[in-house]
Amino acid sequence: MSVSIGQPVPDFTAQATGDTTINLAALKGKQVVIYFYPKASTPGCTTEGGDFRDRKADFEAANTVILGVSRDGIRAQENFKAKQAFNFELISDKDETVCGLFDVIKLKKLYGKEHLGIERSTFLIDAEGKLAREWRKVKVAGHAQEVLEAAQELAG
Repeated sequence: MSVSIGQPVPDFTAQATGDTTINLAALKGKQVVIYFYPKASTPGCTTEGGDFRDRKADFEAANTVILGVSRDGIRAQENFKAKQAFNFELISDKDETVCGLFDVIKLKKLYGKEHLGIERSTFLIDAEGKLAREWRKVKVAGHAQEVLEAAQELAG
């Protein structure tokens, strides 16, 4: 079962960078952007994370928290966050619990071989904990700005 627009997003708890544990229910009252990316320290993921990093103050002004998620281990996430000076937490979802909740694990092709991987996707959760918007099969260019505008509009 996957999340759907207008419905409450089921609570989850996940290990994140900065020695933190993210609990979705604890973020109620704030909007939450959860963006899923295939692999830490790869070009597209670095660009996407940087675009969110550079807009963090604007997201905060719209009462919105940013969280990045991949299947990388916590050490890889910590290194990625430090190297790119990301000013938000990254979730390590090795067991794919959060990925499964948002149905982002898809069959992908790379160099003619098929494998299961994260489809670049972003979700905007409103302050009541309901899914407000989703973006699937994301193209990085301009994406963070589009998400920011949606968060600002939702915040009113």
